[in-house]
Amino acid sequence: MMIQKTPPDKVADKEAEDRETSPIMPSVNIWSNFKWAIAGLVYAIRTQRCMRFHLAATIGVTLLGLYLGLSGMEWAVTALVIALVWIAELTNTVAETVVDLATDKYHPLAKKAKDIAAGAVLVAAAAAIIIAAVIFVPKLLVLLL
Repeated sequence: MMIQKTPPDKVADKEAEDRETSPIMPSVNIWSNFKWAIAGLVYAIRTQRCMRFHLAATIGVTLLGLYLGLSGMEWAVTALVIALVWIAELTNTVAETVVDLATDKYHPLAKKAKDIAAGAVLVAAAAAIIIAAVIFVPKLLVLLL
């Protein structure tokens, strides 16, 4: 009895179709990838109080930068620091979500994982505050004095 094999191109077509329709498999369509990334950002902003704070801070810093007339280099540094804080906060959200998925009971390692991820956010936020002080305080002092 001979076993009939599916041609490789048919298998590849089926795998690609599965990836396009599954939210847990990588998509071959770049627009789907953007859709899932935006969905992740929206989820984080809607569910995480700190993400909403970072969104408000981003808007505030952007408006203040426009008002103060930041140079190109100052905008570049500001954008990088904002991105650093957002990346740290999103990574923290991932760590918390994965830990919560893995266990619903207290475990010292789960606490360590969450605390370390929160520590990364603290380091990023501290760096952002220092850099913001270097960029914005001199400009604000000129306006006030």
